[in-house]
Amino acid sequence: MSSYTESEERQALRREVAKLAGKYGREWFTERARSGEKTTELWLEIGRHGYLGINIPEEYGGGGGGIGDIAAVCEELAAQGCPLLLMVVSPAICGTIIARYGTDEQKRRWLPGIADGTGTMAFAITEPDAGTNTHNISTTARREGEAWVVNGRKIYISGVDESDNVLVVARTEDARTGKVKPVLFVVPTDAAGLEYRPIAMEIVSPEQQFQVFLDDVRLPVDALVGDEDGGLVQLFAGLNPERIMAASFSTGLARFALEKAAAYATERTVFHGPIGAHQAIAHPLAQSKIEIELARLMTQKAAALYDAGDDMGAGEAANMAKYAAAEAACDAADRAVQTHGGNGITQEYGMAGLLVATRAGRIAPVSREMILNFVAMHSLGLPKSY
Repeated sequence: MSSYTESEERQALRREVAKLAGKYGREWFTERARSGEKTTELWLEIGRHGYLGINIPEEYGGGGGGIGDIAAVCEELAAQGCPLLLMVVSPAICGTIIARYGTDEQKRRWLPGIADGTGTMAFAITEPDAGTNTHNISTTARREGEAWVVNGRKIYISGVDESDNVLVVARTEDARTGKVKPVLFVVPTDAAGLEYRPIAMEIVSPEQQFQVFLDDVRLPVDALVGDEDGGLVQLFAGLNPERIMAASFSTGLARFALEKAAAYATERTVFHGPIGAHQAIAHPLAQSKIEIELARLMTQKAAALYDAGDDMGAGEAANMAKYAAAEAACDAADRAVQTHGGNGITQEYGMAGLLVATRAGRIAPVSREMILNFVAMHSLGLPKSY
């Protein structure tokens, strides 16, 4: 094996996931999204095959693999036109945090369902007033005897309607210092005091976005995941995988768009031959191929660093991978639409919907501007700008 290629096992995993997802395809995916249906059938099938929980420890029903394995699954699904957003959330963020910081009892309770898809878990961090400023979260948790009481509001929370639980980021006040610190709670989506309302979105996706309201939600003591004083370290254990998965989500979509554009450019004949013979068509598509492969390589590097336990190195690489992948995906989708001409904005060819789907990668789960801030500060040593 060359150090620049994935293992044979990883490549075999990619082939099997692509084969499975190919049975469904983009048309099936968009039909369900447009009709308001879910992709539960595909979700449960990848769970039954062990792909959904491939990064979860074996003793809790998973495959015992790393974040690079689950990222490969995410990418191949998207490359077949079936991007599953909850893969970023349930096995990668929530599964990783619980596997690393949960008690044995918490792992036994939640990880098997995350692994096989029957106990999907959402993740709630974003708030209306905090935006990307994690330090400004206003959702609070206070201890009352043998219970925690949580109050707050979250926004743009994916798939709450498909989840049994949601991992909520709140904050408590350190009694000694008076400083606030982030804490993590698993909250049942049917808990008293928890309500959620869908947000109307332009994106064509079976997974909906929600506003979540927590009003005096009472939780048992063991709903707290990790050390109450663990702070940002525990939170960021899930955010690096989130960025790696977001990058794989984007590169998968980019590959799908590019494959469709290249096929169309090969078949479509105008004037004296296929339009792909013209450099005005060929060169932008070739540029996308280069950009996608570069983003995939950085994503694989980020996953390798994370799986090796290098959290600092993984943080830099994961941010760079997420940035590069989102840019590559936006460019690939735009070029795919242009290659298709008028057909690019029809539902029949399915290209225009990719413009919004890929554009989301520049915004979520962290904006491209905040990534540039990170690189400027941590990679270049420039003064903090915010």
